[in-house]
Amino acid sequence: MIRKKAIHILQVLLGTFILAVSVEFFVLPYNILSGGVAGIAVALEPFFHIDETLAANVMMLCLLGLGWVMLGREFGLSTMVSSLAYPVFTTFLSKYPADLTIEPILASFYAGALGGIGIGIVMRAGASTGGMDIPPLILNKLTGIKIATLVMITDALTVALGIVAYDISAALVGLISVFSSGYAINRVLELGQGTNAKSVQIISNDWMKIKQRIYDELERGVTLLEAQGGYSNTPRIVILCVVSQRQYAKLLEIVKETDPTAFVITTDATDMHGEGFTYSSPNI
Repeated sequence: MIRKKAIHILQVLLGTFILAVSVEFFVLPYNILSGGVAGIAVALEPFFHIDETLAANVMMLCLLGLGWVMLGREFGLSTMVSSLAYPVFTTFLSKYPADLTIEPILASFYAGALGGIGIGIVMRAGASTGGMDIPPLILNKLTGIKIATLVMITDALTVALGIVAYDISAALVGLISVFSSGYAINRVLELGQGTNAKSVQIISNDWMKIKQRIYDELERGVTLLEAQGGYSNTPRIVILCVVSQRQYAKLLEIVKETDPTAFVITTDATDMHGEGFTYSSPNI
């Protein structure tokens, strides 16, 4: 358990560092309207003349408080690692500028791609980077819309704010970052997990414990199927559960921890309708 938590923390720190590199090496030096707290800091700087790194760090901590209230204490604790590490990483990196000379369009693309990779890595660890990905997570909990889609919408609105501070050209360049970030987040979350969701059948003598953990930790329903061993003729219970891509790794973790000898069959599920997938979708 300690080893697993350590790995998750390292994963969160790695994703946060990649995000900080995106901000300090591409977003701020090139004034990219990228969305996120860094994009908002860039958009507001002409009006308030506040240091962009400082403004982004303050917004990050304020949004952490919002996430704690709306998404719960457990989320707040898992996000705190990233939210506290982010200001440390950005402050450190700001002292060692990369001094790159590239076209703003390329800077916008790499800012979005790196930032999306960092956010995706953190989300795969079951946490959040804090900042402007907290509003998408709150909306995801309420509406069930995919996180990557909500991140793109939130970032696009942030870019629109930048039109007032700069001009339409800066906003169009910023949109490149928004789309590359959304694509990168989606690809990282899908990495090694196939398509839209997973249909999982679990055969285990500890099926009651596994079923309860699925209820408690994933907030997913299950269907219990009666079966019979072909060789032993022993009655068995098969758990049938459909989970989102993001929850699949956690489901396998639950099964392995509860019963390492459990038999698991997984297939891709590409067309789901009903609670948890087409409406009222918690924790996806």
